[in-house]
Amino acid sequence: MSRDIAFYIVDIFIAADKIKRYTHSFTDAKAFLHNELAWDATIRELEIIGEATNRLLKEDLLDTSYRMIVDFRNQIVYGYFGIDEEIVWEVITTLLDPFLETLSSLVKKQHIDLSSAISSAKEDHHYNTKTLKLPNTLSQKQ
Repeated sequence: MSRDIAFYIVDIFIAADKIKRYTHSFTDAKAFLHNELAWDATIRELEIIGEATNRLLKEDLLDTSYRMIVDFRNQIVYGYFGIDEEIVWEVITTLLDPFLETLSSLVKKQHIDLSSAISSAKEDHHYNTKTLKLPNTLSQKQ
């Protein structure tokens, strides 16, 4: 049984929200890199975004220019000793928000119902009030 595409979209929104929370206090890539916990957690969330984006591409919901997100994920996963913090910082500070806007437009344009995915996310993250804020916000928008 394949997973509904809405779940991947919600996964991306949650991962992006976590990245923003993990990195909001940093002003540059070097400081961010030297915070082991924030760096490692952010890298993990970028992996999730890349994997979920790959699923959206397979369903032809995104144009092929978004393949770079999957390629970036693969570079992180398989080249973890050579990750360039400046590139990661650029992704976080300049590329993440436009991608989220694209996803929001996709949801509206394709009339994708996120309600089941949001409910599932609320169950999955019931223990974490910070993470729960995003699914609650998404619920209000649906």
